[in-house]
Amino acid sequence: MKHFLLACLCATVCLSPARGQSSEQKQQTVLALQGLQAKDGGFLPVFAPGSKPAPKSSLRATTSALRALKYMGGEPRDKEACLVFVERCFDKESGGFADHPDGKPDVTTTAIGIMAVVELKMPVNAYRKQVVKYLSDHVKTFDDIRIAAAGLEAVKERPPEGDAWLEQIARMRKEDGTYGKGDGVTRATGGAVAAVLRLGGEVPHRDNVIRALKSGQRSDGGFGQEGKMSSDLESSYRITRCFVMLKEKPDVERLLAFVARCRNSDGGYGVGPGQPSTVGATYYAAIIQHWLAEK
Repeated sequence: MKHFLLACLCATVCLSPARGQSSEQKQQTVLALQGLQAKDGGFLPVFAPGSKPAPKSSLRATTSALRALKYMGGEPRDKEACLVFVERCFDKESGGFADHPDGKPDVTTTAIGIMAVVELKMPVNAYRKQVVKYLSDHVKTFDDIRIAAAGLEAVKERPPEGDAWLEQIARMRKEDGTYGKGDGVTRATGGAVAAVLRLGGEVPHRDNVIRALKSGQRSDGGFGQEGKMSSDLESSYRITRCFVMLKEKPDVERLLAFVARCRNSDGGYGVGPGQPSTVGATYYAAIIQHWLAEK
């Protein structure tokens, strides 16, 4: 009986780190993120502001920070300054967002920009029409479609080209309903199926898709890219997003354990264990833990 109780205690201790951040850890992460807000209101992308070359605030980092703070139970230190920074990244002439004020807009930063507008509760209708047009005119590749669909989903907008985008994705799909090849099937399938669902499309061979997602969880508990042995938080985020949209889950304990190993002593997360902390990776960790905590 004593051996049984000891085994149970050990199991509890071993599994507890995989349950997500403690309240103290969350607070440390919130404070670390808040400390990355620059004087211009935006956020720095890395947790080492003294690195060379010196980092500067970006729209990508700002949106990631806003979302990470939300899922960690915090807010930006200066919300009004952040709002001004996002507004300065908007290019009224093109209707897109740039990564930096006075920069050049592209599809990714425009989708990320409209997400920031939503997070900050800025007047969405002041940007909606121009952003939809910009994305409609500039989306070309699948990666463009994937991020544009995510941005437009944030404002509950289906693009006029939605059906054409679905057809483009369908041309990538294999007969069994999955995407990609080799050890890249899980990541490719997760990204493509999530985009299809965001655009209101159907998912053929759903059982095959779920099987491909689950079979791609690696020995370290995470998910990774084609041709790479180690997992990473970006791939894990992309695939977990698909699981959530399909109302399914991976092996939760193993994935949470992988996320925990990506945490650093500065309160941030690296894209993989032992990697330096970035705002993007910290957002991936925050939202993965949030999703996996949901019943």
